[in-house]
Amino acid sequence: MRALLLSAGLGTRLKPLTDSIPKCLVPVRGKPLMEYWLDMLCSAHIVPVLINLHYFVRQVENFIKTSPYEKYISTVYEKKLLGTGGTLLKNRNFFIEESILLIHCDNLSVFDINAFIAAHDSRPSGCEITMMTFDSDSPETCGIVELDKDNIVCGFHEKVLNPPGKLANGAVYIIESTVFDFLSNLGKDEIDFSTEVLPHYLGKIYTFHNSVYHRDIGTVESYKKAEIEFPGII
Repeated sequence: MRALLLSAGLGTRLKPLTDSIPKCLVPVRGKPLMEYWLDMLCSAHIVPVLINLHYFVRQVENFIKTSPYEKYISTVYEKKLLGTGGTLLKNRNFFIEESILLIHCDNLSVFDINAFIAAHDSRPSGCEITMMTFDSDSPETCGIVELDKDNIVCGFHEKVLNPPGKLANGAVYIIESTVFDFLSNLGKDEIDFSTEVLPHYLGKIYTFHNSVYHRDIGTVESYKKAEIEFPGII
């Protein structure tokens, strides 16, 4: 298994924090978000890790160069943002037909990564993706999912008022290489994973629930909550 750590976003909702730092390096309790993920991935021997770059490229490159995990990391610069699906497809050769752990670096998450992999390995027949879910304290700001009796996604509700529940998509996935064929058949470079890929796989997405800790550090408000909450988690 190899990993894609998506780190190219502009972090506009995190301004003014991201006026001088990329969101992937925003610190929580003094430690950059990216470092939490690299600690987890490399400890679990999920390497190599591909990191896409766009915003404040030199800062991210310098962080990687001083990281103890540099030898496990490859980077790719996106002059134009391609979207999650586009980044996957552009770097298809990097993954050499292995399963992919797909992570949005602006998430702060604590979970048993081996249990996540085991859940994917035991997924029901026909499922090509396993999605991490969590219970959101602000479900109207998230992608809320509905599950069938086998814990397979049967419905999506993307950032709607009064969604049916609080079970949210954590934007962390394990993906089979067969997904590349679908991406390629779209015939485009820029591909939005949430709107163009996930709906196609409705009924083929298994789930793993993170009951320990997960927060999208996408806004200043969520960042402040993480700063308060996180010491009690680790």
